[in-house]
Amino acid sequence: GLVLLVIGCPCAVGISAPLSIVRGAGEAAERGVLMRTGEAFQALRRVECVVFDKTGTLTEGRPALRRIVPLASTEEQLLALAAAVEAGSEHPLARAVVEEAFNRGIALSDAEGFEALPGKGVKARLGDASLIVGSPTFLQNEGTDIATHSTRIHQLESEGLTVIAVARNAKLLGLLALGDALRPDATETVRRLHALGIRTSLITGDNEQAARHFARAAGIEDVYARVLPDEKAAIVRKLQETARVTMVGDGINDAPAMA
Repeated sequence: GLVLLVIGCPCAVGISAPLSIVRGAGEAAERGVLMRTGEAFQALRRVECVVFDKTGTLTEGRPALRRIVPLASTEEQLLALAAAVEAGSEHPLARAVVEEAFNRGIALSDAEGFEALPGKGVKARLGDASLIVGSPTFLQNEGTDIATHSTRIHQLESEGLTVIAVARNAKLLGLLALGDALRPDATETVRRLHALGIRTSLITGDNEQAARHFARAAGIEDVYARVLPDEKAAIVRKLQETARVTMVGDGINDAPAMA
């Protein structure tokens, strides 16, 4: 609501301006918006373009495992291996895989040598086996044959699902498809920004089809998909050459772009 502050003293402007910023920052904090500095708070009114992350920002950030596609293992074995590797990750997709394994009563083995590669996937060792869980492109670059199953991957992605692949010793074991839901207020938020003359963009590490699926639902036309964290920062800097830009995101993957 409207807050009116009236001060009568020789230094009214000097006192009232900081107090107004503090009050505004407090109101924003109550709505989940944190301002690092007063300058950032004041600069917000001059923003011309808002860039959104997808997972956890436009979407609720609570993805669930929708489809399991075993290729060289059973469904239970595939999920058990994927969850064992993902147990060391904090990514929402990883948590969804681990949660599904727990819900099915699957006991997880202790993986060693866990390594997370932001925007790509995770690696670990289980006994003598080298395991990789991540985007199909990431596994392809790591030497796993994905091309044979590209049609199936494309089909899942066309449904707005995020596909992660699971490989053991460079052999593809299967695919996991996860889905999230658009935040209830996302479409209205984008509509109000457009009404103010503010452009919107979506930048995500997810596949092109899933990205456009959620962008259409939210009313965003400008989409950048399959973008790595460092590339997000580069895109934001490029947009800043012609407009004042705000990046809205969550998680470590968005930190470089929000810095």
